[in-house]
Amino acid sequence: MTQSNGARAAAVAILDAVLGEGKTLAQVSEDKSFLYKLPSGDRARAQRLAVQVIRTLEPIERLLAPLLRKSPPLHVMNILRLATLERSFGQASYGVVNEAVALASIGKRSQHLAGMVNAVLRALPDPVVISGPAQMMPRWLRQPLVHAYGRDVVSLIEAVHANAPSIDLTLRGEAQVDGAQVDGAQVDGAILLPTGSLRLRDGGQISTLAGFDDGAFWVQDAAAAMAVPLLGDVMGKRVLDICAAPGGKTMQLASRGADVTALDISGPRMARLAQNLSRTGLAATCVLGDALTYRSEKPFDAILLDAPCSATGTIRRHPELPYLKDGSEIANLVALQAQLIDHALTLLAPKGRMVFASCSLLPAEGEDQLDAMLARHQNLSVISPQMTGIDRAWITPQGALRLRPDYWADLGGMDGFFMVCVQKQ
Repeated sequence: MTQSNGARAAAVAILDAVLGEGKTLAQVSEDKSFLYKLPSGDRARAQRLAVQVIRTLEPIERLLAPLLRKSPPLHVMNILRLATLERSFGQASYGVVNEAVALASIGKRSQHLAGMVNAVLRALPDPVVISGPAQMMPRWLRQPLVHAYGRDVVSLIEAVHANAPSIDLTLRGEAQVDGAQVDGAQVDGAILLPTGSLRLRDGGQISTLAGFDDGAFWVQDAAAAMAVPLLGDVMGKRVLDICAAPGGKTMQLASRGADVTALDISGPRMARLAQNLSRTGLAATCVLGDALTYRSEKPFDAILLDAPCSATGTIRRHPELPYLKDGSEIANLVALQAQLIDHALTLLAPKGRMVFASCSLLPAEGEDQLDAMLARHQNLSVISPQMTGIDRAWITPQGALRLRPDYWADLGGMDGFFMVCVQKQ
């Protein structure tokens, strides 16, 4: 097997695991057996190819459907999907086809279909153009979103989902930014977003950027970075960050001068948070525990609750999510969020502020959750967002911030989020 086909084989294995076994891309990437012990460059290529196939599954299948008498086994279908994607890159058709046939020829489950793979791929139009409507979200998710935002908006969201997202950086408080510079070092292809995040157009290896070793920045989607500013001035205040790992918001709070307690139930994720704090030279009290049973002798001046949710706002970064869920978990998540809200409020000092955030596009985990919170707790008032760089159209009638992937679409979009700041009277 050639080195390039090793990357292709790994990409197909990733697709088999995600689309056949229901594994997340993160789970697959942690299992090195899927990546055939490839060099880092080929390993990254395999992951990029698999992710892009998932992003454009339906457009690819529109090209393949007329050429298939019946749907082949998943493994073979994934070989066809991958080869079709590569053909759309303008790569030499004979090389892509030959290596796809070679992949199909390995193993009893597909070798008898190698001829079919050859015939189908050679019957594709030249050039191969992946076009037409973007991949639609599944019905369990699309239907409530159409009801909430309308079909046109949902189509815009799906168009953003089809493209690989940019990488956003949050800059530590003292890091200097001048145009596309971090601590005086030029960052190619970077733009400064209105809210202060630095967006890298070209991606690349983050750890090689000037300022990484000095902790001048960390990776954090621009939408996620908007939650902390909603709390206002946190200098010198005791702030509890609930569900804190991997620590983007914890580092934001610490860099703004807060006395932060970071709470999370996951040991591995908390270890990653501690590593991030160490790299950036920021400090926080790290507590491993269940947020529903956590107690504090002294109330907190402010609380940030980034609650567990459906993560439907992160599909642009995790395109496999629609294939791994069916919506049946939403009711339990909504109930858990309500429990976390109620308990968090017992830890909040009078006149203290709490931000509730969820990276979900579903009103059930956002606008509806806020209505229910205010109905249960008559002593809360909503503090309307005052931060710079946001569009006033993003503020809901309730005074919350509703962020969608189609916002800043010309700049690459953003993750979907709901976030609101409430004050205890």
